[in-house]
Amino acid sequence: MSTVNIMAAEVSAEAVRETGWLNMLIFGLFVAVTLIVVLRASRNNKTAADYYAAGRSFTGPQNGTAIAGDYLSAASFLGIVGAIAINGYDGFLYSIGFLVAWLVALLLVAEMLRNTGKFTMADVLSFRLKQRPVRIAAAITTLAVCFFYLLAQMAGAGGLVSLLMGIDSKIGQSLVITVVGALMIIYVLIGGMKGTTWVQIIKACLLIAGAGIMTIWVLAINGFNLSELLGSAVEMSGNPELLNPGLQYGKTGTTRLDFVSLGMALVLGTAALPHVLMRFYTVPTAKEARRSVVWAIWLIGIFYLFTLILGYGAAALIPAETITSAPGGVNSAAPLLAFALGGPVLLGLISAVAFATILAVVAGLTITAAASFAHDIYANVIRKGKVDADGEVKVARRTVLVIGVVSILGGIGAQGQNVAFLVALAFAVAASANLPTILYSLYWRRFNTQGAIWSMYGGLISAIVLIILSPVFSGAETSMVSGIDISIFPLNNPGLVSIPLAFFLGWLGTVLGKDDESPQKQAEMEVRSLTGVGAEKAVDH
Repeated sequence: MSTVNIMAAEVSAEAVRETGWLNMLIFGLFVAVTLIVVLRASRNNKTAADYYAAGRSFTGPQNGTAIAGDYLSAASFLGIVGAIAINGYDGFLYSIGFLVAWLVALLLVAEMLRNTGKFTMADVLSFRLKQRPVRIAAAITTLAVCFFYLLAQMAGAGGLVSLLMGIDSKIGQSLVITVVGALMIIYVLIGGMKGTTWVQIIKACLLIAGAGIMTIWVLAINGFNLSELLGSAVEMSGNPELLNPGLQYGKTGTTRLDFVSLGMALVLGTAALPHVLMRFYTVPTAKEARRSVVWAIWLIGIFYLFTLILGYGAAALIPAETITSAPGGVNSAAPLLAFALGGPVLLGLISAVAFATILAVVAGLTITAAASFAHDIYANVIRKGKVDADGEVKVARRTVLVIGVVSILGGIGAQGQNVAFLVALAFAVAASANLPTILYSLYWRRFNTQGAIWSMYGGLISAIVLIILSPVFSGAETSMVSGIDISIFPLNNPGLVSIPLAFFLGWLGTVLGKDDESPQKQAEMEVRSLTGVGAEKAVDH
């Protein structure tokens, strides 16, 4: 224990700041390498399929690694390690929820979605329904989910780089968020989906390798004895409840309900995240889509086991007050742990990986949002399909600029929030607004346009209204907005109410609406989703 205590005493936000030049050097190296990769990938961006779906040229293992890169966001690395370090067992519940969610995506969505769609989620939802209203609704829900997710990533970027450079002022952190947003815009404008995918693959390999090295290091310090690690975590934190359930979600009946709501959002939200669903279109066949998900599950599962060790390792080596008082708050636990283990060099490497994580995820989110607007709203609603691929891609690139500016402004407003928590809100909005319509479209023959519209708008509006009326938005010390209190909804996550409501509205709208859908289209979608006949690039079956 003497070694542990010495290391803990050495770790402080001030000590970390002294290594800022090295961190920035490693950041710059990563940005330079990835920009070269993006530039090389952009040479082949000739068609809309190239820009949106990387020419459907990636293999299952490549796409699975990219999915892991897309999914293992700043929330996974910074937020969850911090949540485990401070809340112990209850923090690990995020990891469990994020991982279990992939079973829903694998068993119910991945293959059928790949067979039915073309570029976006709206392609599937509008396949047998009325194009115009369904595409508009799907584009709006896609943009809403992407916005919430972008908030989390931008907040994580501000906290991380602020910690590494010793920037305490809001203006300085805002400048950092602006730089991240500008880099993201460059990646997506130049590289499209192919460039973004290669950045995801590089980042996933770096993140899993970096987390693996830190995990082995933490275990080695404790003699590869998990019990000793957990005992050290309890001793350093001074909290005997750190290993027990309920530290965050078991104090009252309300917090227990909050946990159920969080679990529903995490497990059901993954299969409805637009930027993850869009990845299924980058492979040539449904078989490769299945392989993608299997690879992603293995990589993500291994990483989340690492977060358990890293979280308790941070609790064992770093005083809780050092973590919570750092510029990035609980999001600083992983970088501080890296400094405790390997000093400035490991801190620089791990921080560069975390920075890469944020850049890659925001690039994926941005191209998804841009594709949704350009393909669904501009090409199919405004121009009614009468637009060439070049014109559509030009609109997508202009949309990237707008989304970049909006996400920068939103990230500046979300500074200091726990990124894992912000991502959980994005999952709740996705599960409420998208999942019911996706499942009904794929599996219920009677489902009609009115059911889709009611479900999407009802789920989206209820989720956002409940977030605004919850303690997340106002009325608590950690709320996004201070000075007002309109929190009349007691839960932090709206999923417990908004998800069942969206399923109910989809059913009710279908039952009360006119059954005016084309039987031929229904039959075609059923055959195509199950066999792949007629899908983009003929599919094995």
